[in-house]
Amino acid sequence: MEASQLLLRRSAVRVPALTNVRLQCGDSGSPRGSKVRRRELLLGGLYAPLLALTGGGLLSARARAASTAFTEETVPSIARQLAATAYAPPTADLPPWLAAIGYDEYRDIRFNPTQALWRREGLPFQAQYFHRGFLFKDPVQLFTVAAGQATQVDYSPDLFTFRAGARRGRNERDLGFAGVRLHGAINRPDYFDEIAAFLGASYFRAVAKGQSYGLSARGLALNTVQPAGEEFPVFRRFWIEQPAPSAESIVVHALMDSPSVAGAFRFTIRPGVETVFDVQSRLYPRTELRHAGIAPLTSMYQFGASDRVGVDDYRPAVHDSDGLAMWTGAGEQIWRPLHNPSVVQDSGFEDAAPRAFGLMQRQREFSDYADSEAHYEKRPRA
Repeated sequence: MEASQLLLRRSAVRVPALTNVRLQCGDSGSPRGSKVRRRELLLGGLYAPLLALTGGGLLSARARAASTAFTEETVPSIARQLAATAYAPPTADLPPWLAAIGYDEYRDIRFNPTQALWRREGLPFQAQYFHRGFLFKDPVQLFTVAAGQATQVDYSPDLFTFRAGARRGRNERDLGFAGVRLHGAINRPDYFDEIAAFLGASYFRAVAKGQSYGLSARGLALNTVQPAGEEFPVFRRFWIEQPAPSAESIVVHALMDSPSVAGAFRFTIRPGVETVFDVQSRLYPRTELRHAGIAPLTSMYQFGASDRVGVDDYRPAVHDSDGLAMWTGAGEQIWRPLHNPSVVQDSGFEDAAPRAFGLMQRQREFSDYADSEAHYEKRPRA
């Protein structure tokens, strides 16, 4: 399958270091209106050039590790000072057997749900962790935040079950985490479904009630479709705020890093019939960013009912999204269907003060896809 990635553009725009983006899941087929229905992700940010942003001072790794106090300025301060230093890539110091495992072996490493964060406390959200391995070799540090104090989550093999091809992991003491996923009672009150996940580079994704995972968002896109190749920033650390017993939202902070830029992100996640992400990002470039994307989306389109040239498949369609919807600053609504070209194509759309845009999955019946395993009719809109 080929992946389709679309980014909206504006030319000659200076974006401040602090950017606010809202992602909202709803049921509407159009981005128009201030209230969006379920399973539809709308982003207030745009793919825009970032010009000549700079960072500041230095904070040693030892000082960061020794500090336990946490405020809203903790992650931005770390990102700003990280950007003032030379980039150091993450260490992929995995045992050879773990570094070489494939998809099936990686699936044999499962988080033990009885060890979920805040399960024993009976809080409205729980967190589970992704293990390193397969495509996800970079180590990620995880912290919990309560009463203004940050505490690092220590790795233990007891947090996971290691089956079949991954049994050797039972005897390893410090393999590390690759990401985190959040769970909540989104579909029924007695079961905590997975509602959001942060795994791989700066990717994150979420679902609304009754949905399954499909497309993803990213913290930042750099040099997409450029001859020199794309740069993929990574989330290196996450701080997860402990929710109150009656909380309807959960807050996650993330530290992003890449050769060109460091960044601080704050995600406020409100799951439900409408799942909403409020995203604040602060970017501290190490160099001038000429091709940077704010609020990028990544989706998949293989073929559709009216786009089956050369397709030999019993299913009517295979895609996570089927088109790009835009609501312009002038109030015009634009729809651009996706297709699967034989070569990479780059499409640009310019607008002044755009109101909304998103990748849509409009067909919502099982018969539209006839796939009893993938259930493309349940994929979120974005």
